[in-house]
Amino acid sequence: MFATPAYAQAADGGAAGAFLQFLPLILIFAIMYFLLIRPQQKKLKEHQAMVEALRRGDQVVTQGGLIGKVTKVKDGNELEVELAEGVKVRVVRNTIAQVMSKTEPAES
Repeated sequence: MFATPAYAQAADGGAAGAFLQFLPLILIFAIMYFLLIRPQQKKLKEHQAMVEALRRGDQVVTQGGLIGKVTKVKDGNELEVELAEGVKVRVVRNTIAQVMSKTEPAES
């Protein structure tokens, strides 16, 4: 019974091997960033710009599905929306889902 000696392999390929092991994880993160995170950030910026541009007379849809006309833009984070004649509600700006028709700015 002869035993053959075991030799350690050279460690010069260790760094490349470690990188190759993490390469799939890096690729998955890059794909997730470009397919999910980046479009969501773009959509959020567009929504913020839409909410900031609201003015009196705009017809809007809330996230609850209510359609109304902006009657007053209050300071801070709130709007007054008229749902029907004589029915006015206070709405938080960020709950506006869509602007159906915009009013033209008044010329000075």
